[in-house]
Amino acid sequence: MSKRVVTFGEIMLRLTPPNHKRFVQAESLDVTYGGAEANVAVSLANYGLDAHYVTKVPNNLIGQAAINHLCRFGVNTDYIVRGGPRLGIYFQEIGAAQRPSRIVYDRAGASIAEAKPEEFNWEEILAGATWFHVTGITPALSPTAAQTTIDAVSTAKKVGVTVSIDLNYRKNLWTP
Repeated sequence: MSKRVVTFGEIMLRLTPPNHKRFVQAESLDVTYGGAEANVAVSLANYGLDAHYVTKVPNNLIGQAAINHLCRFGVNTDYIVRGGPRLGIYFQEIGAAQRPSRIVYDRAGASIAEAKPEEFNWEEILAGATWFHVTGITPALSPTAAQTTIDAVSTAKKVGVTVSIDLNYRKNLWTP
């Protein structure tokens, strides 16, 4: 029986100019989906673990595309909440040679930032789990995202699930 691992966080739409072009050179953008916790879930599923990803995405075609992306890698999405206004977006310019990569975030008002703690039944979500993983990004998104993270970690500890956290400091989200 494989170990059941639950991750919680924000999945975002990533738009990237193709072929290492800069934003100002691009006439098109490549689309993919990702986020620290979603990437962990995909990696764990690729290693054969029973990986579950929890988040909130808008109940529209973009939200469904994000879910489909996770499912393509074998990640369980049963506990993803649907609703809210939008998926967060980030634009990534891939560096080349001496030029560093650049990222521009557009995540204000994202569904996960507006999620309410009561939308997640953590006892049900964590039932049978052996591990729960979060990052420092999610609680920085909003006061309700912070409370939802606290509720998840508290429930995990209460039911005996090991918790890991990647503090993943983002200067654009946290202040000193």
